[in-house]
Amino acid sequence: MSSGVRTVGLEPLAGRPVSHERQVQSATRVYGWVAVAGVAAALTIFIAASLARASWMTPPLAMPSAGPPFEIGGWHAQPDVVTVALWLGALAGGIGVTAGLVAVRRGARPPLWPLLAAAAVVVTVLTVLPPAGSTDALDYAAFGRIVVLGHSPYVMTPYDLMRLHDVIARSVPQEWDHYPSPYGPAATGEQFLAAVLGGTSAARIVFWLKLWNAMAFGAVALVADRLLRSDAAARLRAHLLWTVNPLLIWELIAAGHLDVLAAAAGMFGLVLAYGWPAADRRTEPALLPVLAGGALIGLAADIKISFVLFGLGLALALRRWPKRLAAAAGAMLAVLLPGYAWFGPAAISAMLLHGNKTTADNFYQLFSAAQQGFLMQHISMIATILVVTVAVLALRRLPCRAKAQPAVFAALALSVAWLFLWQYQLPSYDAMIVCLLILVPASWLDWLVVVRLTAGTIALMPGNPKPLLASHLLASAYHYIGALVVPIVLLGAVVGLVMLCLPPEWWAGRAPGLVSWRM
Repeated sequence: MSSGVRTVGLEPLAGRPVSHERQVQSATRVYGWVAVAGVAAALTIFIAASLARASWMTPPLAMPSAGPPFEIGGWHAQPDVVTVALWLGALAGGIGVTAGLVAVRRGARPPLWPLLAAAAVVVTVLTVLPPAGSTDALDYAAFGRIVVLGHSPYVMTPYDLMRLHDVIARSVPQEWDHYPSPYGPAATGEQFLAAVLGGTSAARIVFWLKLWNAMAFGAVALVADRLLRSDAAARLRAHLLWTVNPLLIWELIAAGHLDVLAAAAGMFGLVLAYGWPAADRRTEPALLPVLAGGALIGLAADIKISFVLFGLGLALALRRWPKRLAAAAGAMLAVLLPGYAWFGPAAISAMLLHGNKTTADNFYQLFSAAQQGFLMQHISMIATILVVTVAVLALRRLPCRAKAQPAVFAALALSVAWLFLWQYQLPSYDAMIVCLLILVPASWLDWLVVVRLTAGTIALMPGNPKPLLASHLLASAYHYIGALVVPIVLLGAVVGLVMLCLPPEWWAGRAPGLVSWRM
């Protein structure tokens, strides 16, 4: 710096006047405070909504006489008020994370310990509160209870618990009550263990599920922190995208989605199997880490079958070493196959049950006015073709490919293509993207993922299968958000992804200033 004064947290801007540097530093500080305000506001709203769950969310959940989980009795909130508050919370969270990423990009380096301490407190509080924002955790509890009763959750459905007047039947959600479990045998094992520990209390069963989610969430944060400890900017970015990201905390901790378990196992497997940082790509990975990594990826796929994409990513990275590739595949299958063999063909059939189904906010509906039209009747085939096409493009052109660990990059490219273009996707699924995104260099993909996650989260709020909205205006807004606004945002993210994969020469000729942001 020309004045000789050291600017804390901001890289010197050679050749720039001091006044300009001060302006940049001031703007960076503003971004930082916006990040703090947005993240804090979102987390506060999410905790408050979870505390008042009984007044706005269905089905009812009887609290055990002694916690956890805990709930503040007598605190009532109108569903309309909660819905608007959650929308604002998700929007504030998305803006906060985005502003934080911009601040990091501009050189901000705040101390990490307040950030990590706040995340630990929030995750702990939401873990001991009842599930909010989704009824999926109660479905998990029902599947676990079915196994405790000696039945298969791939044959018996949650509705059968209600028909049998089981003790947790009152808390079984009705949206998916006629469907068997779509999750893998490892997830079923986890749900069975939670049901054993939780006994006849659905709330207690869900608490155990949420506790393990919180442990997996913390493990991903810890591993990323250690892997990136030599790069302050990358480390801070990772914690913004994962550890203090209110949108992920809402989906994975408050709502209790099991995606975080598979994401943790899959991420650890990719890092372990290929090594970190794998600077020398010509060196053959050691056999034992490859076996252990393959087994962890097999566990991830055994929780949720979509994490087979992580296995494919590892296979692409190991393709020049056939023996190591065979070892990884063997370890993965050794973990994945026994569970399906135990539960039989019914487990495979249940896994494929979604078929041609679409989520309410899918962007394909923008091109088809009727659900019975050609596009929607063949949506899975069309989406598959698009996913494969964009996956090939992403594997070849996605920014930061040259600087990323090969297995992590390949799995990320495949996961991004699948989640951006598949017709059935939920915001909790994005855990499989973010857990890998934090391990590759920053690029415009960060913004696309945050925008997608924000929009998808808002579309599903407040989280009831049938929103209990008294206001006609709010009910209309809810409909148009899910049927029009969010699909447009998701389509825009797809367009952005394709543009991101265009060659640097294209960008250099049209927007020279953006080339560096892609790398």
